[in-house]
Amino acid sequence: MHLFKRAEMLNVIDTLATNYLKGKVRAVRLSVIALLSGGHILLEDIPGLGKTTLALALARALGLSFGRVQCTSDLLPSDITGLSILNRDENRFTFMPGPIFNNVVLMDEINRAMPKTQSALLEAMEERRVTVEGTTHPLPEPFLVIATQNPVEQVGTYPLPESQLDRFMVRSGIGYPPEAIEKAIIKGGSIRDGIRHLEPLVTVNDIIEAQRTVRESIYLSDKVVDYIHAIVAATRSHRAVTSGVSTRGAISMAETAKAHAYLEGRDYVIPEDVKAIAAPVGAHRLILGFDNENLDKGELLHAILATIPVPLA
Repeated sequence: MHLFKRAEMLNVIDTLATNYLKGKVRAVRLSVIALLSGGHILLEDIPGLGKTTLALALARALGLSFGRVQCTSDLLPSDITGLSILNRDENRFTFMPGPIFNNVVLMDEINRAMPKTQSALLEAMEERRVTVEGTTHPLPEPFLVIATQNPVEQVGTYPLPESQLDRFMVRSGIGYPPEAIEKAIIKGGSIRDGIRHLEPLVTVNDIIEAQRTVRESIYLSDKVVDYIHAIVAATRSHRAVTSGVSTRGAISMAETAKAHAYLEGRDYVIPEDVKAIAAPVGAHRLILGFDNENLDKGELLHAILATIPVPLA
């Protein structure tokens, strides 16, 4: 079966990972998987590893409109969603859309925004529309929120509660690049100027068609559904976990596994697709018990995954 626009989407990943975001192919690929699945991604890592650069480069390569919000403690919901102002010439209020009305929205250091502002953003992410003063405004398609947060610095921050972390389909780190690549980056300097001249590699219609193919043409068998359910059920009964992966998390695993299969060139999902996305999709949804709060959630999910029998074809 021909997978529409797969070659174009792979070209986006390869171009960014080869020329602009060296050593970050995993984060780029997960960002594209979130986009193809209709979800959003949370990039969690220390400053200076390229989280913002990744968002800028991805928006340019995808040819999408881009909005950026630098989150601070005095950021208001209307700074994101927009507000109505009085047009004196016409003697009526006119709605001025906020940065959320872009295809790709970067929420830099989301955990520095107040809970009320975080909640307004997450509602827009879920509903894909914004209601201001009784009027509902749909958000553009495709729509991808890339949020970043520093997991180390906690002073002056408002950590996202687990219920709101659940709204992010994928969470990933960036990590340090390999030594040879990091030396090349040091020698070459910043690539921000190069990104500004990056021409779009796909069109909006290409992305929408790729999303439709992932949603409607990738087969998910009952055996793979059973496998996903076995994984989430195991997280719920693990002794170190207070609350395991939610039903929304299980749906996200299925949808991202379909996007992973699409990028691998298959029109059906196999257990290896589920294994590849289980930790980025499921780990941040785990709520650990008091005595196990210091455990690495990603490693814990991989340990749980290793205990689940893989279904045979």
